[in-house]
Amino acid sequence: MRSVRVSGRLATLVFLAGVLAVGCGGPASGAGGMLTIGDIGWTESEAVSNLTKVVLEEDLGYENVELRLVDVETLFEGVENGELDAFQDVWTPNHREYLAGVEGGVEHLDPWYRGTTRFSVAAPDYMDIRSIGEIGSTEATRIYGIEPGSVIMERIPDQTIPEYGLDQQLVASSTPAMLSEVGRLYHNEEDFVFVAWSPHWMNQEYDFTYLEDPKGTLGNLTEPAEISTIVRKDLREEDPAAYAFLNAMTLTEDQVNRLELEIRDADDDPAVGARRWLEDNSSVVEPWISAAKQAREG
Repeated sequence: MRSVRVSGRLATLVFLAGVLAVGCGGPASGAGGMLTIGDIGWTESEAVSNLTKVVLEEDLGYENVELRLVDVETLFEGVENGELDAFQDVWTPNHREYLAGVEGGVEHLDPWYRGTTRFSVAAPDYMDIRSIGEIGSTEATRIYGIEPGSVIMERIPDQTIPEYGLDQQLVASSTPAMLSEVGRLYHNEEDFVFVAWSPHWMNQEYDFTYLEDPKGTLGNLTEPAEISTIVRKDLREEDPAAYAFLNAMTLTEDQVNRLELEIRDADDDPAVGARRWLEDNSSVVEPWISAAKQAREG
């Protein structure tokens, strides 16, 4: 795994920020806390991290919760070396290798997602196919994927395409760009294949099939996964309120999907969407807030 280096100037600023936080009491003693959360750019990552930011700032008095968009490998390394305080979109077993690379340097919290995940290559129902092996018989010319570096984006070109003898081209892009293309092609009823997963609002918006992988080219990626959070090793001691909040968080599939839809319908302004979701779901987050307050007092 490639290393993440911190410049001398940045290291100095981080050190001074830590000194000031201790001198002012930091988040453990009340308002004024600061936190940095990694965001992989996936829709559920954006939704959950922005929900965390809004609640920590507006209900628990944090001065600033920074959301930092970085690639998947850097996310794990960043939490390990302390550049990031947490990353909330760890899929296991999908991210098992990344977790192994930072073993001992992070704390892996219990899963926050209360539901059954799905993850595979998919096709619209109007294409009437059920297996990856049938893609070659369609008029689809591309497989629309997500960010490079994701495990599935390595498996598809290295194993899926050659094992099934597919001629389709894999297109890597950001998740928002992929979703935009999926929407356009779907409404035009064109043949196409894409990377799909649940929880995600796409499952409510479109009728599609998660394709079977009889040759097992995607490995355990198609098996149900757990979604959880990793935090830097010393977060529990240095910021017990943030640690308790993250550790208490739980969301169901319906809650995640509705949160994502609120963000999408808010012209992709995640903070606005999170606030709208909170209007009808204050009881969902209340236990998280209570846990943070108890840790702060305690």
